[in-house]
Amino acid sequence: MNNMVLSRARRLIDSSLVWDNHACMPLRPSDESFLPQIERCRDVGIDAITINIGIGPQSLESHVRVLASFRRWFSQRADRYLLVRTLADIDRAKEEGKLAILFDIEGMALLNEGDHGLVQLFHDLGVRWMLVAYNRNSAAGGGCYDEDEGLTPHGRALLAEMKRVGMVVCCSHTGHRTALDVMASADNPVIFSHSNPSAVHAHARNIPDALIKACAATGGVVGINGIGIFLGDNDDRPETLVRHIDHVAQLVGPEHVGIALDYVFDAQELADYLAKMRDTFPDDPTYQQTIRMVGPEAFPTIVEGLLERGYADADIRGILGDNWRRVASQVWK
Repeated sequence: MNNMVLSRARRLIDSSLVWDNHACMPLRPSDESFLPQIERCRDVGIDAITINIGIGPQSLESHVRVLASFRRWFSQRADRYLLVRTLADIDRAKEEGKLAILFDIEGMALLNEGDHGLVQLFHDLGVRWMLVAYNRNSAAGGGCYDEDEGLTPHGRALLAEMKRVGMVVCCSHTGHRTALDVMASADNPVIFSHSNPSAVHAHARNIPDALIKACAATGGVVGINGIGIFLGDNDDRPETLVRHIDHVAQLVGPEHVGIALDYVFDAQELADYLAKMRDTFPDDPTYQQTIRMVGPEAFPTIVEGLLERGYADADIRGILGDNWRRVASQVWK
């Protein structure tokens, strides 16, 4: 990589909104030891990051405790971090050199009939997107590793509540039939926060071109993740991630692609989940290995790869964060 391209990539990162829309810190409210690693994101020029607070079958209590722990830790360090409530907070964080912090929930399994009011509660506490199902079926809809029978009435009621409060709907980890049901009924942008195109690498967690087109038709964005088994044969090269970005951009336009690395800061916790949560993760040999991941330090290399492929600065700015910002401007309240 020549110095001119490297310098241009660095300038683009410094002058753009850089938003990684999905990251995974340990889901242990009593253990804050990994949270200082979020500085790796600040150091590389990331301006906003969305952090997961719970997955799949984990209990409502677990989600609340993790969220409370995270909010406490970041609030105590207000000189470096800003807990986001509005879109203006993201802009203000960048202006002040702080890292904007948002949260997400992976799956509606924690919400039962009659729990719709919790959507407002989570929104008030900074959760800005929630996906429908995490790998397996829930009362809301089908997962990508299950017999997907589509979006349920409970799921439709939760989607209506998400629209009312201004929370983005995500279909990553969700069954394809359910995802199509969601997008067919959507009048707001729907996202795949962290899903890669199966046309580049065939894996059950990746999504076909038809779903990418359906997502784009809602005005949504597909976030490319950096998980090695979804990029390729446990491939953690940034240039492979760029290939996935390029496929989506060529298919539906660069305005419909973003980045959500899905980086797991505690690799041992990931290994433990894969070993213990057999009901959630499939009996798939790709999960039965040490999974490699593209880390936040790869952002400059990703931008270099896009520049080498001839992407215009405006399109790269969109991919880095402006596309996520556009969706937020259309959905958040």
